[in-house]
Amino acid sequence: MRTRVAVLVSGGGTNLQALIDAAGRGEIPHGELALVVSNNESAYALERARKAGIPTALCLRAKGEPRADFEARLLDILSQNRIDMIVLAGFMAILSADFVCRYPDRIINVHPSLIPSFCGEGFYGLRVHRAALDYGVKVTGATVHYVNEIPDGGRIICQKAVEIQPGDTPEILQRRVMEQAEWILLPRATEMVARKIMEN
Repeated sequence: MRTRVAVLVSGGGTNLQALIDAAGRGEIPHGELALVVSNNESAYALERARKAGIPTALCLRAKGEPRADFEARLLDILSQNRIDMIVLAGFMAILSADFVCRYPDRIINVHPSLIPSFCGEGFYGLRVHRAALDYGVKVTGATVHYVNEIPDGGRIICQKAVEIQPGDTPEILQRRVMEQAEWILLPRATEMVARKIMEN
């Protein structure tokens, strides 16, 4: 028996692909990528999951729908699939304290900066890298952390620094941070937490 992992996605799924590739190399022995859930029916991440033979599910939030109703449906999907652990990999929805408390120390997120810099509500995607460049920092990176009720506020699991180069644009920096930090850290943290869940 391994820890059953659900990966929540909204977009292209490059971090999901890093998890799929790492699992294929045997780097997540205590975790099974059991489900990919998206709140966006056109997310390419769903195609990545299908190609890898991972079951997928859609959980769309209708305009004006209360967050509690959306989260209740999401919890139902996770329960039906016997999910032990959740990985947020570019999931563009903030989860409530009520949701997070159902999975204490079992939800992790990857963020494209060295927390506590350039994080919190409103900091996602290229916005993070643009902020780092505008501020003039010389080093950025990525962080994997536990998810709690505060956006990007949970305990840090691991971090990796990435140097900013002359001439970087937000797009160039985003790619380097993914390649040199996010795609390395997320599988590593997934295995660490999956192993911890199995041992407890």
